[in-house]
Amino acid sequence: MWRKVVKLVQLSNFYGEDEGVAKDGLGLGLGLGLGLGLGLGLRCGRGCSVKETPYTRLCSTKKILTVNGKFPGPTLYVHKGDTVIVDVYNKGKENITIHWHGVKQPKYPWTDGPEYITQCPIQPGAKFSQKIVLSTEEGTLWWHAHSDWSRATVHGAIVIHPEKDSGYPFPRPHAEVPIILGEWWKKDVEEVLNMLRQTGGDPNVSDALTINGQPGDLSPCSKSDTFKLMVDHGKTYLLRLINAGMSDIMFFAVAKHQLTVIGTDASYTKPLKANYIAISPGQTIDALLQANQPLGRYYMAARVYSSAAGVAYDNTTTTAIIQYKGNYSLSSPLPLPSLPHYNDTNASVSFTGRLRSLGSEEHPVHVPLNISTKLLFTISVNTLPCANNSCEGPNGTRLSASMNNISFVSPSIDILQAYYKHISGVYGANFPSYPPLVFDYTADYLPLELELPQNGTEVKVLKYNSTVEIVLQGTNLAAGTDHPMHLHGYSFYVVGWGFGNFDKDKDPLGYNLVDPPLQNTIAVPKNGWAAIRFKANNPGVWFMHCHIERHLTWGMEMAFIVKNGDHPEDRLLPPPQDMPPC
Repeated sequence: MWRKVVKLVQLSNFYGEDEGVAKDGLGLGLGLGLGLGLGLGLRCGRGCSVKETPYTRLCSTKKILTVNGKFPGPTLYVHKGDTVIVDVYNKGKENITIHWHGVKQPKYPWTDGPEYITQCPIQPGAKFSQKIVLSTEEGTLWWHAHSDWSRATVHGAIVIHPEKDSGYPFPRPHAEVPIILGEWWKKDVEEVLNMLRQTGGDPNVSDALTINGQPGDLSPCSKSDTFKLMVDHGKTYLLRLINAGMSDIMFFAVAKHQLTVIGTDASYTKPLKANYIAISPGQTIDALLQANQPLGRYYMAARVYSSAAGVAYDNTTTTAIIQYKGNYSLSSPLPLPSLPHYNDTNASVSFTGRLRSLGSEEHPVHVPLNISTKLLFTISVNTLPCANNSCEGPNGTRLSASMNNISFVSPSIDILQAYYKHISGVYGANFPSYPPLVFDYTADYLPLELELPQNGTEVKVLKYNSTVEIVLQGTNLAAGTDHPMHLHGYSFYVVGWGFGNFDKDKDPLGYNLVDPPLQNTIAVPKNGWAAIRFKANNPGVWFMHCHIERHLTWGMEMAFIVKNGDHPEDRLLPPPQDMPPC
């Protein structure tokens, strides 16, 4: 179904009674030196101001890449099953791509967005019309840049409402509010990335966390612009949470209020009462907030969960305000919610481990039971030798990262183009199904020689309609930590997780094959594992990577090629005519 754009929506409108409920239709425009217009050939005209935009945070001003001058960018409203055309104009100084995170893009990876995987970047001054093909997704997703670190400011929400004649599997909320968690650096983000590459060590941590682009009351020069949600007593509000952060899982809560989680990654879950939420970079969580407390003002707040020993993290707390409408005296200070400690691994996994698919007649569960392709991928932080031990990684090394000991190297043209046009020499098809070397992956002390990865551009080829299980195994090589792994083109069932090394004989006995959550991003716990299952019924090239940006920069990524099926309707569609050149 094609749906026409009816208005441009700006995130700053998402508070108050009238603006809070999502309107029928969709709106979006991007500028970043990039502009987006959407609809059936619709151009955004004056609605797409395309430029770098000065923003002031933490008492200082810098220019950032923006979408229509907005940080975060505008929200895209769609209905389940819609198809949208987005005209991307890059009028900035650097290459850019845009990814529609969690949108499966059936048979059409051409506009999925990851740089040098499914497309070459949109060069300055160029344009690319991206087709967003929605299918089974329903709930909250998001869009973001997928080249270098530009997604730090180039991102926004995607709200996918039920089909026109359908409703929510819960009472309709009074209003729906995107809550986008992010980070702010005083320095230019590209400068932070360049320093990481030059030094070989960890990047400088952000100077503040943000909620809807604002650090909140606890940060300097931020109080007056703190995001505020006005609520009516007795009403219910749907918070559409997105972790757009670059660096860490975050804990989120609302003071004095319990949340009811009803969805994750655009798939409904059984209602889950929670005093806090753990949300990974790339992940979305839908949660209902009942405005049932005494009239007043209350903080919502978020802070980092960081499990890697000795690794610096942003220890600030970002805040926004829930303010009840009515006549009452404003109390000060506002109550802060109780959030788990920054390194509370059990708090993180206990929240994630309680998620369950809704499993209703309208939203059934289809877990693959007979697995034809079993894979085990180790995900590791590694080190590389550095001349004269002059880098800032452990013992003077350069930090790296890998999957099955292969640290990904971006090709000169995109893998999808090479696959479709049978261009040789761009990638290899020998990504291993299992780690090339078996060892005690999560031991406290591991030989230094195990830290050295192999560089390569390898893909894993899957047969069409094969049923796939991947066990993602964390390791304790250079640094054991959590890894939020994201798969493009698919949602997958998280059938199991645990600590230590995966036991192929014992651990599958504890799988949840009845109502596991359906996600596109899963946080593999520190020195632990997670098992996911999906049916490879979406032909094309699909990226898989850690959504912690420094790990992606270091090479914790790979790609799948899913082959065509036997029938015409099961084949990769041809590319659009305006694919960006390399």
